[in-house]
Amino acid sequence: MILRKKDLQRFTANWLPFADAASEGLPLAQLLRLSLFQVSVGMAQVLLLGTLNRVMIVELSVPAMIVAAMIAIPVLVAPFRALLGHRSDTYRSALGWKRVPYLWFGSLWQMGGLAIMPFALLVLSGDRTFEVPYAGEALAAIAFLMTGLGMHMTQTAGLALASDRASDATRPRVVALLYVANLLGMGISALAIGWLLQNFDPLTLVKVVQGCALATLVLNLIALWKQERVRPMSRAEREEPRPRFRDAWADLMAGGTAGRLLVVVVLGTLGFNMQDVLLEPYGGEILGLTVSQTTTLTAMSAAGALCGFMLAARWLARGVDPVRLAARGLLAGVGAFSAVIFASPLGSTALFYAGAGLIGFGGGLFGIATLTIAMTMPTNGQAGAGIVLGAWGAAQATAYGISIFMGGAIRDVVGHLAASGRLGVGLSDPSLGYSFVYHFEIGLLFATLAVLGPMVRLRPLADPNHPQTSGDGRLRIAEFPT
Repeated sequence: MILRKKDLQRFTANWLPFADAASEGLPLAQLLRLSLFQVSVGMAQVLLLGTLNRVMIVELSVPAMIVAAMIAIPVLVAPFRALLGHRSDTYRSALGWKRVPYLWFGSLWQMGGLAIMPFALLVLSGDRTFEVPYAGEALAAIAFLMTGLGMHMTQTAGLALASDRASDATRPRVVALLYVANLLGMGISALAIGWLLQNFDPLTLVKVVQGCALATLVLNLIALWKQERVRPMSRAEREEPRPRFRDAWADLMAGGTAGRLLVVVVLGTLGFNMQDVLLEPYGGEILGLTVSQTTTLTAMSAAGALCGFMLAARWLARGVDPVRLAARGLLAGVGAFSAVIFASPLGSTALFYAGAGLIGFGGGLFGIATLTIAMTMPTNGQAGAGIVLGAWGAAQATAYGISIFMGGAIRDVVGHLAASGRLGVGLSDPSLGYSFVYHFEIGLLFATLAVLGPMVRLRPLADPNHPQTSGDGRLRIAEFPT
């Protein structure tokens, strides 16, 4: 069978909604170079949410509650993305640069946090010469805070820069391309880091994490080079007052479905992400997998999310209601956590990996669907798409951070009760703490379905001013998921 050029073009048009993302103002070469900042962010996400939490819990014997608190720190910075984006929108510079300064300083924060992180973790684990109370906790918190702040500053400014340079017609597909670049960066980084950590020891950990810090600076420097033109501003422009959020936020909350959507996002995010700090330790402690093997779980999850994104593109192009699409993602999550739960009693590594991939698929589908609902939500007065998507991102990020801490805390408490025999002989298995969290997440997903259901009735089926899908049938994203 010969693959014709026409068939290849049809495939890219139907399955890759960013295939024609280039424009005269943003050529494809510059767009691909700009997308490198997403690779650095994806690499940091793999380290914070994948490799390091397993290393701290299993290899360094740090309590899961402390690990969850550390990992939640950079996620809890995410609600300030709206403020960072607003500051870059209204930044007053004699050169006229708005995005590049935030990209640069975000890269420095991210690199600095990763540079000191391995040493902070070694001190946290007890490997120290001088006994200073809470030194490990303080240093690790600073490292995670710096990395998280840098990630969110870099990503917010980079996406805003891409949006500035893209045309009105190509902007949604540009952001879609950057979203996929983030997933690919996570997958490739997970495989590379897993291979480098096959033979784990503290010195190798230092080399790998600091190598990622250097790669962050190099990738982001290449990404921002000559991406924003110098446009000198007049004194009047620099002294012009900045707009406020207060009136726009009040206008947004006056809408009918905005509050329900935020509740759905919070519950769904809690349901999908309490496992983030536990999935790799579960594979290492209960199923006996190595660091290299558990690190590939992040790649599996990213691949599942990418598959969810591509299927969402086709389903939305066929007119599927995004509310129903979110429900499909939630049901996929129920099946995913069921697979992870049964992986331990069945001793099935394959079932565990399938569950990890399905978690990414369901979470990705749910995230894209709720983002589409936010994009098409009717607004009145001063509330625009930016404030709607900012509220969506803030709700998701805050729930993400809370879910990570809750997952670690519940696992520690239930695991301690089971190990001490307080729950009875039949409930003394080491996997009970993990299993309890996964069952709790299934309950949260069903609760999300219950809150989501009325939105099928409440949400307008057709609004000429806020169409659900683009006219050419391709998925378009106006902002990047947090």
